[in-house]
Amino acid sequence: MELEINSDGLDKLLSDKEIVIIDFWAPWCGPCKTLGPIVEDVAESNTDENVAITKVNVDNDSALARTYGVRSIPTIVFIKEGVVVDRTVGVKSKDEIEEIIKGLK
Repeated sequence: MELEINSDGLDKLLSDKEIVIIDFWAPWCGPCKTLGPIVEDVAESNTDENVAITKVNVDNDSALARTYGVRSIPTIVFIKEGVVVDRTVGVKSKDEIEEIIKGLK
């Protein structure tokens, strides 16, 4: 499953989806390697068509990371109706991520 996105793809998602979750990561980041499969699992089990789950490699799109105030990785940014409503830094469990998503609905 390809979850990676860039600025153009994100703009489309933000206009199409009520809730967008972005995992900011980098391939050299150890905790990102732990969180990546968890985020992918959340994305695969997501059945809500109003929720999009995606990833941004900060090495490839540092401007997007700056736009969302990402200072350390992994950071997950939760956006509802175009507004950042929550963020987490560090590795989170699938249950923790799904609980935040549930709270946004």
